[in-house]
Order: sequence, then structure tokens, then C-alpha cells
Amino acid sequence: MSESCCQHPSPEPGVPSEKTNAFGVENPRGLDALAVDGETGETVLIMVEPRLWDGSEERLFQLQEKVNSYLSFALDGEMTDAFPQLAGKPVRLQLDCAVPPDSMTESFIGRVREQIAFQDMKFAVRVVGEPAPGGCGEGCGCNPPA
Repeated sequence: MSESCCQHPSPEPGVPSEKTNAFGVENPRGLDALAVDGETGETVLIMVEPRLWDGSEERLFQLQEKVNSYLSFALDGEMTDAFPQLAGKPVRLQLDCAVPPDSMTESFIGRVREQIAFQDMKFAVRVVGEPAPGGCGEGCGCNPPA
């Protein structure tokens, strides 16, 4: 992939500080990363899950909220307002996770794929390795130095 940029949300007033530092699926208001796939030409909206899947309803709800935010960003014109060069490009949502999703999450992803296909969108899952204890890794900017 090329032309990637990482987007980090600003803290929101009234949100407890531990949530303002949340990254990835845990923070539905932040765009984790955006890239253009040089091979397919797709705009890729990347959501990150550095934690192990735990099968909880809370984690599934967090993923649902993140997906809804990304769909709104892509379909309501916010993406092309911010990045006019992406207008007309196909869109792929991508979940980068430390380990493969559990069966409940896979089932949810299957339903998402069915629904977004009506908008000519795709949903991909990419397993990127073992979970990091403090997030996605040193130097990424997601976790400011203590």
C-alpha cells in the first residue's frame, strides 16, 4: 500500500482521560489509518485491534460502533471533503488485528460484508501478529511516552 497517513483523534471535552487515549476499535471516534492500495486503487480505512479477542458483547459492540463510524465517514461525504483526491475510488474497510477474530466476531463481520456489498464496499481482516502489551508498537505515535 502507499500514500498512508495515520489520523489520531483529539481529546473530547467531558470524556474521561483513559478513553481519550484509547486507540483502535476501543475508540469509535478515531480514524486509525487511511491508505490507498497501490495495486487495487481502493481507499482503505483501517481499524486496529491490538487486544486479544475475548468473545465479549462489549468488544463486539465496540467493533460495531467503529464500523458504523467508518461507514458514516465514507458514505456521508466526510472522507471526500477531507480528502478530495479519494472521490470515486472504491472503499475497503480493513480490520488489522493481532490474532484472528473469534467465531462471534467472524459472524458479525460476515453480516457486515453482506450489507456493505450493496454499497460496492469490501471488508477485509488482516492478522498482523501478536498483540502488543501497550498498543500497536513503539514509534507509531498511538501511545505517547509516559
